Amino acid sequence: MPGCGVGGLPEAMETTVSEDARAAGKRGEKVITTNRKAHHDYFILDTIEAGIELRGTEVKSLRAGGVNLKDSYVETRDGQMILIGVHISPYETGNRFNHEPERPRRLLLHKREILRWSLRAREKSLTIVPLRMYFKAGRVKVEIALVKGRRSYDKRAAIADRESRRELDRALKEARDS
Repeated sequence: MPGCGVGGLPEAMETTVSEDARAAGKRGEKVITTNRKAHHDYFILDTIEAGIELRGTEVKSLRAGGVNLKDSYVETRDGQMILIGVHISPYETGNRFNHEPERPRRLLLHKREILRWSLRAREKSLTIVPLRMYFKAGRVKVEIALVKGRRSYDKRAAIADRESRRELDRALKEARDS
């Protein structure tokens, strides 16, 4: 088909997909899941990579893709950062050794990072949310972000910008094809 790349995907999509995959491959990462709702609901101010303390069958369940980051956030308790609201499905063949799906999970960060992030979040009334979960060198990592909530008019403006960019790309593609 004209205008189609490998696998029947449009050329514009093919380059985007391959660039993302290439970038993740260079870093040695295998993305488990992303929190797409966070990109829609918040302005992302800063990000950091953190390890996560998991139990027993949780890693096997993550390898199977049984995780949901929607409506999850990070809370600071007793000088530790705790990931709240992440649903990791029970491992199918885990029997009695299975874990509780929505238990709080400790994030592994340096003490100074925990202190700095919790102070920034508290003083500016910001929130810390997970953006994505991935494997890096055989270990599960979580990318967390310091975010500020978007108002509904900000969301509408972002959608309008995205739509106008799409229309511009379509027009440019049609001009190139003809």
